[in-house]
Amino acid sequence: MILASRIRTVLLGVALLFMSGRAAADTIVLKNGRRIVALSAVEEGDKVKYLTSAGELSLPKSIVDHIEKGGSASMAGSPGADAANLDIAPPAAQPISRGDSDLIERGVVHDGAIDRPYIAKLEGEARGGAQQANFNAAMGHHAAASFEILHGDMEHALADERTALIYAPEEPALLMNVAYVHLRRSEYKQSLDYLERARRVAPDNPDVAKLEGWAYYGLNKMDQAVAEWKKALALRPDAEVQAALEKAQRDKKEEENYKENESSHFTLRYSGAAAPGLARDVLHMLEIHFSAIESELNYSPPDSIGVILYTQEAFADITRAPGWAGALNDGRIRVPVQGLNGVDHELSRVLKHELTHSFVQQKTHGHAPTWVQEGLAQWMEGQRSGEDAVVLAQIYAEGHPAPLGRLEGSWMGMGGDTARYAYAWALANIEYIVQADGMGDVERILDRIGAGMATEAALKEVLHSDYNDVMQSTAEYLRKTYGRRLPSALTPSLLNTIVCHPRFHSARSWQEERLRVQHARAWC
Repeated sequence: MILASRIRTVLLGVALLFMSGRAAADTIVLKNGRRIVALSAVEEGDKVKYLTSAGELSLPKSIVDHIEKGGSASMAGSPGADAANLDIAPPAAQPISRGDSDLIERGVVHDGAIDRPYIAKLEGEARGGAQQANFNAAMGHHAAASFEILHGDMEHALADERTALIYAPEEPALLMNVAYVHLRRSEYKQSLDYLERARRVAPDNPDVAKLEGWAYYGLNKMDQAVAEWKKALALRPDAEVQAALEKAQRDKKEEENYKENESSHFTLRYSGAAAPGLARDVLHMLEIHFSAIESELNYSPPDSIGVILYTQEAFADITRAPGWAGALNDGRIRVPVQGLNGVDHELSRVLKHELTHSFVQQKTHGHAPTWVQEGLAQWMEGQRSGEDAVVLAQIYAEGHPAPLGRLEGSWMGMGGDTARYAYAWALANIEYIVQADGMGDVERILDRIGAGMATEAALKEVLHSDYNDVMQSTAEYLRKTYGRRLPSALTPSLLNTIVCHPRFHSARSWQEERLRVQHARAWC
């Protein structure tokens, strides 16, 4: 097992390197040539155990050629959001061909806000029944929805776009914009209803096919997704569609010979090389975890969740995830299971972690920030701050905490140690919130985020605390709960020497110095 002292040293050092984006790493070289970059790797018995952002994972030693110590790693973005955040823009925002749409847009949105009295005026004029007045009212609500989409307020955007349809129910672009908002909210079935209506009105509109492909992709229906995106490209060249099509085709090609099992809440596909008993065990364990998370969050995802079991090589080829990633959730839970015949504790933990992402993604319509997603996923799988707590508390006391605002967005590009530090703070904050007032507060925060409220505003409404208050309360919780002092060897001056001295700027020197400090003194 990875030494706790080594992890503590990593956390302390990276507090000062937080924005550097590069960090030391080990590389596991498999006999088939595949390379897995990990935060740290050690041989233990018949396994090679390695530390990733999701915790400690392992590989059979029989498939490992050697381990290269030192190097650098980069961090992937938060899982659980790819299907809801394909790189696809909303349809062209010109649904109304009649009237002065520019004038209406300027009347609805000005001075950085929506003018609701102006929209009410347009609605009043539409009550007379004139066709032009109805189109103007539709355009008013559509302009408001477009503004809300740009600001990430999908809840109000959906309401405005639906209201626009009351005044112009057959306008294809309005139908497509309602579908687009549903897609951004991971509501794929609902989006298809509006897209089919749009197709009846505009059968050759490439945006209809483009968005239908997205909906089918989110529903794990690769054949239909590929067909729709090919249709969209035949109607109009589109770089966004081309990129999405290539991703779906990689999935489709890999899974052509996969077998399929189903349960109440999951559709599982697995390579014929995997043991059938393993597939059954995975489904059974997922259903157990589903019930537990459903109870904790008081929420049940409405759609079946896709799960894919890969060989290690296929997982890397299809997902294009960092080599050290233990699993991935991009709308489907993707897990490498090479060498396993059943669900052990480690696989069970990974499944629960990734399933939590599916719950949070759907409950918040894709709005949960990365620190909430990753903190809650770690909490649900059973991780606690433990050995990290004393170091995080010391980092806070020395003025080097990771601001939650900087942990909201993608963690793409973070170095391995930086990611480890981010994960530790994410877990610590969720742990504090749960222990202080129970999972009910987490549920209420997620509900508000799902309704379009900013995360810090949701915290203020539920906890009566802003980000700074939460960080301070988390540090106090860590000190009181875990109550141990930081070993005297790791003083701020020594940290500064380790991190800032020029000879430690290379990844290998940093790795060597961490190990030197680790062995220089007995910890705790």
